[in-house]
Amino acid sequence: MRVLLVEDDPRLGTVLKEGLAEESLIVDHVADAASARSFADLYPYDLVILDVGLPEGPDAGFRLAREWRSSGNATPILFLTALGDIDSKVTGLTSGGDDYLTKPFDFRELRARVMALVRRAGGLADNVVKLPTGAVLDVTSHEVRLAGKVVPLTGREYALLECFALNPGRTFSRAGLLDRLWATDRSVDAKIVDVYVGSVRRKLGDAIIETIRGAGYRLGRGLS
Repeated sequence: MRVLLVEDDPRLGTVLKEGLAEESLIVDHVADAASARSFADLYPYDLVILDVGLPEGPDAGFRLAREWRSSGNATPILFLTALGDIDSKVTGLTSGGDDYLTKPFDFRELRARVMALVRRAGGLADNVVKLPTGAVLDVTSHEVRLAGKVVPLTGREYALLECFALNPGRTFSRAGLLDRLWATDRSVDAKIVDVYVGSVRRKLGDAIIETIRGAGYRLGRGLS
């Protein structure tokens, strides 16, 4: 899953980026609304973590959320801000925010809220996604089980499989998967996607990911 973190405090931004990366999330960190607009135009995000007070003004985050929603951008938004009064929370949620967390906060709560938004966006009733070949993926523990046993996946293999699991029926091109999983590293060749798809198939069965000739890959049709 790829996250856009919009936070102008460099220290907090670094801590959050590193913490979320440990949860197998790809995180792009920007410090202002202008950069957030540019990144959102370039890359497909599964979630935006958005501070309210940015260099463009104390309510810049609210304004940015309204702008995105009016343009049709439906990416889930989690506001992360020091503004804890009721009026600010109402403004955030009516501006297009999906959740609102005030600073200071416990990282465990942030993680729980992030995963709740991921489940909601993916149409999941709980933390578990059933996959082809009988495997199950747990978005909270980041574990994949087959026949009741945990299948050891690398962080990138898990992120690839989670991308398909949360978007059943959607076909991803190699370029699209690079954007989601390899962040802004343009030195990576698109063929690396084929390598990771092959690795996941070897561990979980060929039917786990389907090749769509000329278009890319999607989750196998055995999803139930």
